[in-house]
Amino acid sequence: MKAVQDISFEEALERLNKVVRELEEGDLPVEKALSLFAEGIELVKRCREILSQAEQRITVLTAELGDLVPEETGYYPAGGEKKR
Repeated sequence: MKAVQDISFEEALERLNKVVRELEEGDLPVEKALSLFAEGIELVKRCREILSQAEQRITVLTAELGDLVPEETGYYPAGGEKKR
């Protein structure tokens, strides 16, 4: 298995879903459950990291468009608001 920091968002999300299903079944020894829980936490961190990077890229790209984005699409970048 790849290191968590080397997997894609989709891979992390897929693995996280499997971890959650295993934990929800409840038929695990305590040590295995703790190990899966810890893995799940790392996967959540990875997903958040990737989403944060994507948000930053979107912010940069939309900033390059200037005022075109809010006027033409109604989309306002994070922290932005409609000009009055």
